[in-house]
Amino acid sequence: MDGADDGERYLALLDAVAGRQAELVARWMGVGFIHGVMNTDNTAISGETIDYGPCAFMDTFDPRTVYSSIDEQGRYAYVNQPVIIQWNLARFAETLVPLIDSDGERAVERATPIIRDVSDRFEARWREVMRAKLGLATEEDGDGELAQALLDAMRTGRADFHLAFRHLADAVESQAEAPRLWEIFESTDELETWLPRWRERLGRESVSNDEIVTRLNAANPAVVPRNHRVAEAIAAAEQDDFGPFEALLAVITDPYTTPDTEVDYTRPPRDAEKVLRTFCGT
Repeated sequence: MDGADDGERYLALLDAVAGRQAELVARWMGVGFIHGVMNTDNTAISGETIDYGPCAFMDTFDPRTVYSSIDEQGRYAYVNQPVIIQWNLARFAETLVPLIDSDGERAVERATPIIRDVSDRFEARWREVMRAKLGLATEEDGDGELAQALLDAMRTGRADFHLAFRHLADAVESQAEAPRLWEIFESTDELETWLPRWRERLGRESVSNDEIVTRLNAANPAVVPRNHRVAEAIAAAEQDDFGPFEALLAVITDPYTTPDTEVDYTRPPRDAEKVLRTFCGT
């Protein structure tokens, strides 16, 4: 195999890793996950990530949310994660430069379009994730803006990220049937404007409301390992009581089913239960 062919092979590797990482980050952001140390040594070419110590699942939606105790500048805030994955991939591309082309400048020129395209690839995957979370199977040009409008309403209304999406299933037919959705918004003006737009868009899906509800419940988990539940499990385990850990593990293993348990694993933390900082030791 000549040098040119080798270069194409390493460009293909870079392209594959970029695609996998863009999809991974889009998917975990779709469930409100924030990786607290999403640096290069925790980004795997397999399309996975490691070192979950200071990670967390967001409660109240705010794109600037940071939990990691070591992330004082907000480098790995929720909204910054797509930018960081592009930065990480650029560092990976730098290691491949001598393999892509013996001429360094030409190697950079050949690799740059792949890195530049990462943001577009992420946005495409993100729109797919958000369409699913809105119960949409078809694609329209305005879907990204529709999803962003809901996120804006959630931010303004200080709504819980997970419950806001989960309770959309109550509002498919009319907002009067969705008290659980309304209750989690501190202010509902933007939500009230958004819901008719969403229902109009659902109407172009040409499926029954029951099918839409099924889609929504399949895309929006009822349970995630919320920080306060994880903290409870860790505190109990430190006292040799693994019951809370085992109970939490049981419900998050089937996250799209509302658990029939004495403990309400679906609810957000009360003020006294909030965990605002997570640590590498976790």
